[in-house]
Amino acid sequence: MHRSNLLKRFAVASMAAASIAMATPVQALACTQVYIGPKLTASGDVLYGRAEDYASRHVKIFGVQEATDGKTYTSEESAFNRTVGKTYRYTFVRDAQADWGELAPPYAEAGINEKGVTCSATLTTDFNKKIEEADPKTAEGLGEYNIADVVLGEAATAREGVEILGDVMDKYGAQDCNQIWVGDANEVWNFQQLSGHQWIAIKISDDVASINPNMGNLQFKVDLADKSVCLHSEGLEETAKKAGTYVTFADGGMDVASSYGETESGAGQNTRYAQGRSYFGNPLTDGTFEVDTSGRVSGVSPEARLLFFTPGRSDYSLYDAQRSLAARGEGTQFNANENSKLYAIGNNRTIESHIFQTRRGMSPDIATIQWEALSRTEFSVYLPSYSALLTEVPGIYDNFETINLSHVGKKESIDSVETALTDADDDTMDYVMMDINTLTYNNRQACAGGVAEYLKLVQDQINDQHGIVDEYMKTLPEGERGSLANEAFDVVSTQVFEKMQALRTELRDYINAGDFSVPFKSSDLDGTLSYASKVVPPTITQQPMSASYEQGSGAVALSVAADGRTDSPLSYQWMKSTDGSSWSNVGSSDTYVPQTSTVGETKYKVVVSNAEGLTAESDVVTVTVSKPVVEQPVGTMYRLYNPNSGEHFYTASFDECVQVVSAGWRYEGRGWTAPVKSDTPVYRVYNPNAGDHHYTASKDERDALVTLGWRDEGIGWYSDDAQGEPLLRLYNPNARSGSHHYTTSQGEHDALVKLGWRSEGIGWYGVKAG
Repeated sequence: MHRSNLLKRFAVASMAAASIAMATPVQALACTQVYIGPKLTASGDVLYGRAEDYASRHVKIFGVQEATDGKTYTSEESAFNRTVGKTYRYTFVRDAQADWGELAPPYAEAGINEKGVTCSATLTTDFNKKIEEADPKTAEGLGEYNIADVVLGEAATAREGVEILGDVMDKYGAQDCNQIWVGDANEVWNFQQLSGHQWIAIKISDDVASINPNMGNLQFKVDLADKSVCLHSEGLEETAKKAGTYVTFADGGMDVASSYGETESGAGQNTRYAQGRSYFGNPLTDGTFEVDTSGRVSGVSPEARLLFFTPGRSDYSLYDAQRSLAARGEGTQFNANENSKLYAIGNNRTIESHIFQTRRGMSPDIATIQWEALSRTEFSVYLPSYSALLTEVPGIYDNFETINLSHVGKKESIDSVETALTDADDDTMDYVMMDINTLTYNNRQACAGGVAEYLKLVQDQINDQHGIVDEYMKTLPEGERGSLANEAFDVVSTQVFEKMQALRTELRDYINAGDFSVPFKSSDLDGTLSYASKVVPPTITQQPMSASYEQGSGAVALSVAADGRTDSPLSYQWMKSTDGSSWSNVGSSDTYVPQTSTVGETKYKVVVSNAEGLTAESDVVTVTVSKPVVEQPVGTMYRLYNPNSGEHFYTASFDECVQVVSAGWRYEGRGWTAPVKSDTPVYRVYNPNAGDHHYTASKDERDALVTLGWRDEGIGWYSDDAQGEPLLRLYNPNARSGSHHYTTSQGEHDALVKLGWRSEGIGWYGVKAG
């Protein structure tokens, strides 16, 4: 059944605030926000977010809002109307369009924009009657419907985000009282809409935690004059003084929360606050709270109502933050599992939860991961996305304009087991998680333990494997990150969707069978995912090495070492090529012994694959097989070639030839024959910087090179005074090493000239053969 205007939702919230003393466990003011500073987490990450509560089977849609060249904001909850220029791309968690009307895209709630700015909006709060009279809400004011769109569409930094909100409030006022998280890679701000035109923004410290279940009276201290940590409306103090509510701390500083907030929140808010403080190891102490006959916290003393506090640990994990929004007071006197009259943080009306995980010091595009859990947090899982890079989402998230709402049931506030037992016409991620929660919550004794156990296994898998994906993401250049962000979100979403569909099927079968004598347990005992292995290719940790051998000698096996980075098994495929373009398969282990029967160069590489088909390819290496080095008659010049540098080396020494071949050079046989003695020595010089040799019959050239830092290695051999066989000298102007070459072959000379070498005439002479 389609709904057509959630103005009722906000009207109900206002009525609930006015009659909170008679509140029941189902209350309209029922969101919870959380923050854990980086000095309190094991990873050093900032963790913050919020759970939104409204109705058990209310639909939320995760998606991407495209950038625009300009837009006009309108609202279904007020007369707000504002036009701006270009806006950024960002993710959202929207209501269905049919929930509101047709004026504008509905309530974005939470997301990250392409600049890495985050926004969680909103946590509905309150103001006291005197403040309301002095500075009432405005008919055209900024409210929940537009806040996330304004921040994410316009802000390039968190500070700019709160400044924009302040400017908008100064001009248009507020439609409601709210708190909003705005963050980026460097900082997180808490923006508070205190009254019709008054606001404050606080930069959050790194060493505090926060839990707030819709309470406007949680105290905090801040230096109002220090703009590095606090921004606020011009009339902040004067308005409270005018209303007669201005309160200060003992040091004279303004107590903003007590000045603007209600004196006492409702039992639902107070109970959730007590649950949250206990979850974070800083419980309310005896004497600081009161409990009514139903076991609910009916009041909390002002000194105990803290927006920011020091928790009991300093090693909180991502999972701790995720489950904080599912807390039900377990292990305390506020345990909603044991007292059905208690309203819990993790309740049966939550419609989505999100945690932003920010890694300080990283580039804004990947610094913050958005962890999103659709439907009720107690029996859901959070999925990660690099939302600053995300440009598309899988179809299983549907579309806020066209989603089929029939699977909500007759009424979204009715947690209908009957509906959850039937198939949706168009199944979505939200519907699957909604059904799992409906079936489990309403069969808690038989199903909750087994479902919770399984979902923890899956969440642990997601968290662990995303860590692998994240390490890979960090290695990529910026231009390649976007495609991985889209692929990773598609893979993790699809895999989890399939697992949750299977879990829902098992739950339906179990409940339909009607035998609850044995508690429910999922058949998927380990919750294994292949998320990381479908996204992260193997990496080669040890490359094969080039080698040189004499023809017919035994070769050492080429080897490779690789890290699959996941539990996925690896396979290997060695390939060889004699021309560098055509490759043939030759081996399938992590080692391969090359052949040495044929003289020449053979190139080898290995492709390493994981079970999901992702690959890593090794460097191409060259195995050089040379003729056996045989000692030649005196005067023979041995010619050798370095396949790595491209340099040729010539020596009259057989022992030096053998030594150089053992170092990886290729023996190319006889270069020419030099006389044992003549009147024309050929000098050999060595460049210790470039690592190559030069040969010249010119003493002047030798001396000039020595002046430039070359090392004189004496006479290498002699030139034939009878000028029997010319050694043609060539120069490669592009080479840094081995820039000169010498040959007796006119054909080799001419081929090199065609390739760009410069002919430098005759270098010296060898003895003419025969």
